[in-house]
Amino acid sequence: MPASPPDCSHVHIRPLRREDATAFLALIDALADYEKLARPDADARDRLIRDAFADAPRYEAFLASVDGRDVGYAIIYETYSSFLALPTLYLEDIFVLPDARGNRAGLALFLHVAELARDRGCGRMDWTVLDWNTLAQDFYDKLGARHLKEWQLYRLDAASLEQLPPSGVRIKD
Repeated sequence: MPASPPDCSHVHIRPLRREDATAFLALIDALADYEKLARPDADARDRLIRDAFADAPRYEAFLASVDGRDVGYAIIYETYSSFLALPTLYLEDIFVLPDARGNRAGLALFLHVAELARDRGCGRMDWTVLDWNTLAQDFYDKLGARHLKEWQLYRLDAASLEQLPPSGVRIKD
């Protein structure tokens, strides 16, 4: 039986709406600042909004607000596990403004996303955490998440993808 819910009644979670674009992008900028990364450029900002509201959206986003102020967001999408033969809900980003931490907005966002995973019949929920972000690691540990040390993340960036040769495969119907 699941534990009783924590009191997050003061946190309002809502799906991203077009009219939230400015607030959403400001929160993404705040995450970039927090992680000491470059903020998305104008083209990336346009793609973020376009892809959220496309006929086939590439991701879903949720905003958390407290007392009418947008203080955090989460971005999710589904992948698929061939071994479970079930979808996996992937949590791409979860972020709460540093001055708004401690008000349970992050917990409310995380629990909302986990509930979506359960409701959608996902076999698991995955995400990554930066190695220096012990605050986040402690948060996930307290929730019972398991750090998968046996899996190592690999990445090809756009420039590396361009350097790969074509597959030469022809698709036939």
